[in-house]
Amino acid sequence: MCNLVDQHFRKPILRAMSGWKAAGRNLVYFVFNPMINFCMKFGITANMITVLGLILNLLAAGFLVYSAELQERNDYRLLGWAGFTILIAGLMDMVDGRLARVSKQDSKSGALFDSVIDRYSEMFMFLGICYYLISYDYFLSSLFGFIAMIGSIMVSYTRARAEGLGVDCSVGSMQRPERVMIVGFAAMFCGMTSGVISGDFKIDVDWLPFPIFETMTIFTLPLAFLAVMANVTAFQRLFHATKKLDEKVK
Repeated sequence: MCNLVDQHFRKPILRAMSGWKAAGRNLVYFVFNPMINFCMKFGITANMITVLGLILNLLAAGFLVYSAELQERNDYRLLGWAGFTILIAGLMDMVDGRLARVSKQDSKSGALFDSVIDRYSEMFMFLGICYYLISYDYFLSSLFGFIAMIGSIMVSYTRARAEGLGVDCSVGSMQRPERVMIVGFAAMFCGMTSGVISGDFKIDVDWLPFPIFETMTIFTLPLAFLAVMANVTAFQRLFHATKKLDEKVK
């Protein structure tokens, strides 16, 4: 009975989420069609756009490392710029696939190149995040950043391994676009909030050794959510693939 009720409510929610994602993807494609046409006109390949995404993520990591080394602890401006750069890099990840399909460049080797470079991009992004948080003594948040990195890798790896065994495994809510949006928007809004209030905002209580809320929480709370949900998605894919493979044996 519980399963029936769960399915009754989950299916419309999943359909709605899928519809919103498709609408968002179509909007991005519409906005970036002039860029795709420009790339095709001047011979810019999908692999070049993929590498551009990697460079942008390296730039975002550079912003975070620079901020950690040379700026004050309550100066979040470069964190905001890093978030903006991460979002642009995420858009490049959508553009390269679209460009490959429209220009008839899509191939298995291109898909492999895209997947590998995307993993490097994500790892450099999390490297910058963990370095930034550790440098400013946000130790617990840095652990969530590392756990989010583990979950992100395992989400991708589980799908790749399952599909290598002949099982479609695109289930779960925390796929790469969602991960990029959470990190990018959280970092950007943290930087913007810091600019509006001109500094750091904290809510302290006597019985806790750390603030229950501060400006950095705008970034670290979504990061903690990502850490949990990315690993949940990885296990969802694991259980889904295991079930499908067991059904094939039977």
